[in-house]
Amino acid sequence: MKLGVHIGYWGLGLTAAEQLQIVQEAERLGYDSVWAAEAYGSDTATVLAWLAAGTTTIKLGSAIFQIPARSAAMTAMTAATIDNLSNGRMRCGIGASGPQVAEGWHGQRYGRMLQRTREYVAVVRMALARERVEFHGETLELPLPDGPGKALKLTIAPVQERIPIYLAAIGPKNTALAGEIADGWIPTLFAPEHVAEFRTHLQEGADRVGRSLDGFDIAPTVNVLVTDDLASGRDAMRPYLALYIGGMGSREQNFYNRLAVRYGFADAARRVQDLYLEGKREEAGAALPDDLIDLVTLCGPRDHVRERLAVYREAGVGTLMVTPMAWTAAERLEQLRLTAELAAA
Repeated sequence: MKLGVHIGYWGLGLTAAEQLQIVQEAERLGYDSVWAAEAYGSDTATVLAWLAAGTTTIKLGSAIFQIPARSAAMTAMTAATIDNLSNGRMRCGIGASGPQVAEGWHGQRYGRMLQRTREYVAVVRMALARERVEFHGETLELPLPDGPGKALKLTIAPVQERIPIYLAAIGPKNTALAGEIADGWIPTLFAPEHVAEFRTHLQEGADRVGRSLDGFDIAPTVNVLVTDDLASGRDAMRPYLALYIGGMGSREQNFYNRLAVRYGFADAARRVQDLYLEGKREEAGAALPDDLIDLVTLCGPRDHVRERLAVYREAGVGTLMVTPMAWTAAERLEQLRLTAELAAA
């Protein structure tokens, strides 16, 4: 199992120099990859390009490029550019985002996302392969049929023969789609004890096209805090989990809440969402069961985290993206070092 560091959204109290120092230290420690996110603040591409200039070996992953934020052709252009700037280190993570961000920020209707994702990835692959892009789908048509557009091909070649494409997904149908069309899968709030269910969905997608999942990279993101004070470690996780389970999306469309329900925490998921949507964020965090926190995060004493890392490894995780839950550069560096040490044990 390889380690990646997920730096999330840019900033969050750190200077640019401190953030670069963290990624450079991860590279020195042997972390395989660094991943950056975007929502409606910092964008992923700029951050990865900047990190490419300050590193030499660590792979650079988008987790994720939002489908509503850029055309498929622009995603291919960006991935190819970063691949060139980094001498072949790009990993292209793609995801649908959510309806509130898609429609409220990007002005893109959030609908038919399974088909849209399938066609979007097909066009990205076509462009990265430097084929002349002519595509006639249900949600994408290139060139447009009623104007002066012409079928074009990417004018630069990626360094890699095939830039790996990862799909962010948590629902059964999206997870199956990852198994069908992607090189890797990025789940959030991943519980390794439930990997058999996830693998069933991945295999369903692979079977649709007769492909093998050998070499397919399961690459979950997980928050980590190695601490002898288990209670404070859990408390550090509560705001993040409450946001996702309680407030990421509407009451009717919260994919993370549904995931907690699938894990067997239906009553708690409903309670957390009710409190969060009422504006009672601290109470929502307090309502999270310890068992749920322990299931989807890495927190607690060294021996416990070491044991949990082994569970992820045994579940077939290929890349574990860790986010240190610490708020200063020094503390984040220490968490990276501890995690690398425990993963190697």
